[in-house]
Amino acid sequence: MLLSEIRRDDRYEGFLIVRSAEQRAAASGKNYLDMTLADCSGSINAKMWDGTVQPPVAGSIVKVRATGNEFNGRMQLRVEKIRAAEKKDNVDMSSLIPCAPHDPQEMLQQIIRAADRIADKDLRLITCELLDRAGDKLLTFPAAKQMHHAERSGLLHHMTTMLRGANAIMTVYTQLNPSLLVAGVIIHDLAKINEMDADALGLVSDYSIDGKLLGHIVRGVVNIQAAAEKTGASKAKALLLQHMVLSHHGIPDYGSPIAPKFPEAEVLNTLDTLDARMYEMNEALSRTMPGGFSEKVWGLDNRQLYRIPEDEITK
Repeated sequence: MLLSEIRRDDRYEGFLIVRSAEQRAAASGKNYLDMTLADCSGSINAKMWDGTVQPPVAGSIVKVRATGNEFNGRMQLRVEKIRAAEKKDNVDMSSLIPCAPHDPQEMLQQIIRAADRIADKDLRLITCELLDRAGDKLLTFPAAKQMHHAERSGLLHHMTTMLRGANAIMTVYTQLNPSLLVAGVIIHDLAKINEMDADALGLVSDYSIDGKLLGHIVRGVVNIQAAAEKTGASKAKALLLQHMVLSHHGIPDYGSPIAPKFPEAEVLNTLDTLDARMYEMNEALSRTMPGGFSEKVWGLDNRQLYRIPEDEITK
């Protein structure tokens, strides 16, 4: 049984990945274990009402025996037993890891074709050079450790969705420069490969030293300069791409030191924000019963989302 299939009073026994775990104090003063557990279908809140059990390490695999429970319109697990997975368990990791919904090779080819079709030579050279530097890591790399597109091949998933959004929005706002916007979409998060340590399964163990000291925005600016120098591309055009990377989070509170200062940079920020929020909403609502409210979503300012019953509104 996948986590997404669990309903109230269902019995569950299987292996799960620990996303987070900590001991908390109930109103009675007794400790309990509060966890977020995950498999390939998503994640679920789990509680174990035994304060003597130590929290498992985030990123580890555990075997769980539990019962489905509904609380405030969302599913939980009430855990009875939990232990660390052992080598002899031969855990099938493919059942545990959230994966992008599309084939990674096909997504990568979409990105490469889009880069090759960039009309401006200098922007094309920089973009293709940065893709070459990313290499095969792109096939499995996630877009985040815990937030949006924290899944195997999540970075490609994020890029290809934004690319489709960019192509659609350019049919409305025809003044946008396709070369600049497409290049910005493709390169804006590529430096996440420098920012995080992820294995071939797409699981992030931690942020790299580079990520902790610089982050993907600053590293992205540095990488663009290096790519422009290697390819002989225009410094002025490299500067435009650097601004797009610097401003793609929009405001300082979200990590960008400067706000977008030309239309393509503004659209990049809008597409990035929209895609991240749609992903977070879909993930939260997939764990919510129709007619109920989700848990608070940290990436959406702790909002609780309402899942509209499918038969309530005609499509």
